[in-house]
Amino acid sequence: MQVKAAVNGMNILQKQIQWFGKRLQNRRRNERLLFGACALYCLALFADMMLPPQSLRVEYSQIVTDKADNILYAFLTRDDKWRMMTELDEITPELRKSLIYKEDKYFYFHYGINPVAIARALGYNMLYGKRTSGASTITMQVARLLQPKKRTYGNKIIEMLRAIQLEWHYSKLQILQLYLNMVPYGSNIEGVKSASVLYFNKMPNHLSLAEITALSIIPNRPTSLQIGKNNAQLTEARNKWLQRFARARLFSKEAIDDALLEPINAARLEAPKLAPHFAWRMKEMFPDVPIIKTNLHYNTQLKTETMVGNYIKRLYYQHIRNAAVVVLNNRTMEVEAYVGSADFANTEDGGQVDGVKAVRSPGSALKPYLYALAFDKGIITPKLKVSDVPSNFSGYTPVNFDGTYNGSVTIEDALAYSLNIPAVQVLNELGVNYFVEQLSKAGFEQVQADRSKMGLSLALGGCGVRLEELVKLYAAFAGKGLYYPVSWLKNEPADTSSVRLFSEQAAYVITENLTRISRPDLPKSIESSKSLPKIAWKTGTSYGRKDAWSIGYNANYTIGVWVGNFSGEGVPELGGATTATPLLFEIFNTVNYSPSSDWFAPPQNLEYRWVCSETGLLPQPDCTNRVMDYYLPMISTNKMCHHQKEMFVSADSSFSYCTACLPETGYKKKKYPLYPPEIVAFYEQKGIPYEKIPQHNPDCDRLFSGNAPRITSPVNGLEYLLDPLDNTELMLTCNTSNDVQLVHWYVNEQYLQPAPPTGKLFFTPKPGRNKITCIDDKGRKEQIWITVKFL
Repeated sequence: MQVKAAVNGMNILQKQIQWFGKRLQNRRRNERLLFGACALYCLALFADMMLPPQSLRVEYSQIVTDKADNILYAFLTRDDKWRMMTELDEITPELRKSLIYKEDKYFYFHYGINPVAIARALGYNMLYGKRTSGASTITMQVARLLQPKKRTYGNKIIEMLRAIQLEWHYSKLQILQLYLNMVPYGSNIEGVKSASVLYFNKMPNHLSLAEITALSIIPNRPTSLQIGKNNAQLTEARNKWLQRFARARLFSKEAIDDALLEPINAARLEAPKLAPHFAWRMKEMFPDVPIIKTNLHYNTQLKTETMVGNYIKRLYYQHIRNAAVVVLNNRTMEVEAYVGSADFANTEDGGQVDGVKAVRSPGSALKPYLYALAFDKGIITPKLKVSDVPSNFSGYTPVNFDGTYNGSVTIEDALAYSLNIPAVQVLNELGVNYFVEQLSKAGFEQVQADRSKMGLSLALGGCGVRLEELVKLYAAFAGKGLYYPVSWLKNEPADTSSVRLFSEQAAYVITENLTRISRPDLPKSIESSKSLPKIAWKTGTSYGRKDAWSIGYNANYTIGVWVGNFSGEGVPELGGATTATPLLFEIFNTVNYSPSSDWFAPPQNLEYRWVCSETGLLPQPDCTNRVMDYYLPMISTNKMCHHQKEMFVSADSSFSYCTACLPETGYKKKKYPLYPPEIVAFYEQKGIPYEKIPQHNPDCDRLFSGNAPRITSPVNGLEYLLDPLDNTELMLTCNTSNDVQLVHWYVNEQYLQPAPPTGKLFFTPKPGRNKITCIDDKGRKEQIWITVKFL
C-alpha cells in the first residue's frame, strides 16, 4: 500500500510539473506576443506622427473682399459657425506677443509639450485631488481643437502626441495661425478674425492693444466675459492683464497707459452683407477658396447700390420694381460694382434674383454690333441711304418701335434713332447665321444655345442675353474692337488674351454715332440732361415693354443698366430712354464725372470720301449735293449713285419718250428722281408728294428691261393655310419704280385685272401650288409661287 501510494504521489507530482512547464511556456509566448504588439503599436504611432495630420483641413467661413481687402460679405460654415481665416500678415506683433505671453510663454522653446508645466500641473492636481492647473501649450490646444475629445488622462496623452506631430510638420507661425483661426469666443464665433469683425468691425491687423488684450482673455471665459453683455467685467479683466504686460515690460508704458484708458463699448454686430449677388456668384465660382479677394471697389459698390435702391423707390408707384447694374473698368477689365437687384431682401419682388445673370430680351441693344459687322463687310457706310418703310422679309413684317416710318434714311440716323426696318434689312443682307456666329464669339451663351431658332427678329431683340454679356460687348467698342475676359480676382495673373470682334475703324465709327446728342433716346428730364456725361450709349426696350436697357461707355468705364420686373410684367411707362438712361447718367456722373480728355481718336487707316447725300453712294458728275463719309478702302462698296434719271418728255411734260419713239421735235430733256420701288409705294400710301416720271408714250410698243415690279404680297415660297368657312382670299400688292403708272396681275397664267402700282387686289387661290405674275406697263414682270392648303 505504501509503495502504491508513493507511485501515485510521483505521478501527481509529475503531472503538476508538466502543467507548470506548459503554463510557463504559454506565459513566455504571451509575453512575446505582448511585446510584439507593443512594438507594432509604437511603430504605427511613430509612422503616424511622421505623416502630416489627417484632420488639419479646417472649414472656414467664406468671405468676399474688395480691392482694398475690406470684407464685402461673409458666409456661415456648414455647421453654422463664424470661422474666418486669419492670414499670416494679419497677425501683428502686438497680437502675437500678448497671446503667447498669456497662453504659452515658452511657445518658441518647446516641441509641442512643456515638461515643466506638465510636472507642475500633475503635482498640484495630486496635492489638491482635483484639476487646479493646466499644462496645455498652444500646440496642444490646436491638437484639441482639431480633434475635440473628452478630457481624460488618456486623451491628454494622445493630445500631447498630436502636438509633437504638429510641431514636426508645421512652423510655429503656422501653428499660431491655426490657433487664432479656431480659438472659441462664445456663441458661434471662432477665431480672432471673426471676433474682431463681429465685435469691433475691424480686421485683426487694425486692432488696438486694448482690443487685442480683450480678445486674448475671452477664450478662457467666453460666457462670463461676453462682449456687449459683460463689458464692465471684461474691462476689469483686461486691465489686470495689461498691468501684467506692463510688469513684464512687454509693451511701452505709453501704449499700456493708452490701452488702460480705452473703454470697451463694443457689441455683437451683423456680419457684412454688401454686394450679396456678387458674393454668392463668387462663392459659386470659387467654392473652396476661404478668402475670395476680388476687384470690386467698396465705395463704388456702396454708392451704386444706394443709387439703384433710391431710383427704384421713385419708380415703384409705376409698377417698376427692379434694376441691375454692372460697372466695368475698361482699362483693367475689373468689375468695380455689381448690383443684381434693387433690394436683395425684397422677396416679394424677386430681390434675390441676380439681374446681371438673368436672361432677358435686349431690344435694340444689339444693333451697334450688327452695324459694326456690316461696316467691316463693306455692306454699309454711315451716310448710306436705306429704306425705312413697311417691309415684308419672307413673311416677317417688322415695325418701328413708335409705329411710324421715315422713308429714306442714312445708316447713322437709323442707328441713332434705333429704327427697326433698316436693322432687319442690314441683318438680312449680312446673314442671320453669320450674326449668330459672331454673337457666340462675343460670349452670348443663350444665343449660341438657341442658334437653330434664330431669325431676322434677332436684330430687334428676338433672343436672350445677359446684362454682363452686353457690358462686355460694349467694352469691346471702348477697346477698339478687342474683346477681353473679365478679371474677377485681385492679383490674379492678367489674362491678355483677346478676341477681335470687329475692326478698330468700325469701333470708332459706331462710337461717334452713339455719342450724338441729337437723338430720341436722350432723356428729356432736366435732371438727366443738365449734366450729361461724355459717353457713347445705346438703349433698348424689349417687346411688351418688359425690359429697359441702357449701356454706355467712355475710355475708362463701361456701365450697363437694366430696369424692369423679374416677374416679366410689362409696364407702359418702361423704356430704355425714359427709364434706364437717367440711372446710367447718374451712375456715370458719380463714378467717372470728369473723365480724362483722351477721347477716342480716329484710326489711321479710316478714310474719308465724298458721297452723294441722296444715296450715300459714290457721286456722279451731276450729283450736286455731296457729303463726307467714312469708308474702308478695298472693302466698302464702290457703287455709283443713280438717284436721278434724265428723260425725254413732251413739251408739256405729260408724256415721256424712249429712243424708239422719240419725235424729231417737240420734246425736252428733264431729270427725275429715281426712287426705289418701296419708297415710291410709301410715298403713294402716305400721300407724300414727289416728282413722278410722266407715263410713257402710249403709242410706243417697246418692251423695257430692269426695275421689274417687286411682289410684296403674297410672299414667295410660303405655304398658306386657309379656313374654307372663313375668308379664303389673298391680297396682291407690289412695289414699282417711279416710271410705272399701271400693273397687270395674272394668277395661274389667267389674267386677273389691272391696278395702280400701289393698289390692292384680292383673289381666291386654288388648293396646291399657285403661280402669281405681275407685269408693269413697260413689259417688265416678276412671278412667284405659293402653296395653299385648306383646313
